[in-house]
Amino acid sequence: MSRPGAHAGRAVAAWSAIGLAVLVGPYYLDEFWLQLGVTVAAAGVGAIGLTLLTGTAGQLSLAHGFFLGVGAVTYCVLAAPAGGDLAGLGLPAPVAALAGVVLAGLAGLAFSPIAARLRHIYLGIASIALVFLGEHVLNVAEPLTGGFNGRLTPDLVGDTVIVVADVPFGKYEKLWYVGGVTLVLAAVYARNLVAGRVGRALVLVRDSEPAAAAVGIHVQSYKALAFVISSMYAGLAGVLNAVAIGSIAPQSFALDVSVLYLVMVVIGGLGSIGGAVFGAAVVTALPVLLQEYASDLPFLAQPGSGGITAGHAARYTFGIAVIAVVLVRATGTKRLRFRQTPPRSPHEQHQPPAGGRPGGDAQPGPERVQREGQPGELRLDR
Repeated sequence: MSRPGAHAGRAVAAWSAIGLAVLVGPYYLDEFWLQLGVTVAAAGVGAIGLTLLTGTAGQLSLAHGFFLGVGAVTYCVLAAPAGGDLAGLGLPAPVAALAGVVLAGLAGLAFSPIAARLRHIYLGIASIALVFLGEHVLNVAEPLTGGFNGRLTPDLVGDTVIVVADVPFGKYEKLWYVGGVTLVLAAVYARNLVAGRVGRALVLVRDSEPAAAAVGIHVQSYKALAFVISSMYAGLAGVLNAVAIGSIAPQSFALDVSVLYLVMVVIGGLGSIGGAVFGAAVVTALPVLLQEYASDLPFLAQPGSGGITAGHAARYTFGIAVIAVVLVRATGTKRLRFRQTPPRSPHEQHQPPAGGRPGGDAQPGPERVQREGQPGELRLDR
């Protein structure tokens, strides 16, 4: 059994390593790795929001791509200069980014009455309808989104180059810090939320809605709150992803994007904040890295040649990872530990079970499984 102090020490060490990587990254990485890092940070923010909704609150949603689109499109429209070919208001980029997060939250609030009344697969189906509706609107609203071809994303940090310790800091060096700091703050807020009163209420709602209502928790209000918070996380992820890539298009917010975010949180372990970031890094970076180094990997073929391409290899890997996670009870990267019961002595085997009737069969005790989202190890005691 792991001690709480040891677990806290590992957490501090992990976050310290992440903080150090964020600080020194621009001094050693080129533009490819910096852009990839910002993209991973954006995906990590979105995955944290989804694991709060699906892992902590127990609400299955496939609408994450829609809220990513709301945040990204809002930022582009508000930050783009006025008078161009596409709609733009010329607002300061930070104000436009904040507006994208708020509008995504409002969109989640508008959908929350439906989310609060549905559960499990029914909520998933309803959220799929939201994604299809959003993709259609993005395709037909050409003055806002640019239609099928999309539109360029206004800069969030500007292209002005500054020199720090003989290292030129351009667009992606500055975005690296923006993405890293945003990811850390998002993770800290989510961890505090889960550890607090709201998080405990969401876990109780997930485990048993009647029990939650019996202790005075307004179930529908907390389910709606979880959906709004998750939507705001998705809106922030949409803004970061848009500025990292440099453009948006309606197909960037389709159903397959929502599925990939669900894969992220499943791989990392439902309800795990650190696991969500790990899953986001794997799902986001693996296809890019395979594509970048495809010529050096003998088992990958070039697109159109009929063999296994980088995209195919990434999807096979994701599929195998999801199956493996499901087989270990969706605990993701957490370890499994089975505690063995010592054999009884012959004398003990003839004793009636405690609380049972003499000669009667002992009823097996319920299997104790650690709740998802809590730190530690999963122990299956039989």
